[in-house]
Amino acid sequence: MSAGTTGPGDADKPGEAHEQFNVTGEQLAEKVRELIHEGNVRHLILRHDGHIVLEIPVGIGVAGIVLAPILAAVGAVGALVAHCTIEVVRTEP
Repeated sequence: MSAGTTGPGDADKPGEAHEQFNVTGEQLAEKVRELIHEGNVRHLILRHDGHIVLEIPVGIGVAGIVLAPILAAVGAVGALVAHCTIEVVRTEP
C-alpha cells in the first residue's frame, strides 16, 4: 500500500486536505473501514484506472447500521479490481 498527499494549496476548499492511497482489492475494505473510523474524513472516492468507481460521503457519527451497506459495496468493488486508489478528503484540524 502506498500513500500520497497533496499540498495545502491543492485542496478544493479551505479547511480540506486531500490524500491518496493505492491499495489492492484485498486491502480495500479494511483500509476504508480504518479511514472512516479516524473521524476527520469527509469524503472517500474509489478510483480504478483513473475512473471513479464509488463515491462515499462520510458524515459525522456514521453508525454501524449505516456503515454495513457501505462496507459491503466497498467489498464488492474490492472483489472486482486488483488495484485501486482511495482519494480521501479530510477536514483539517
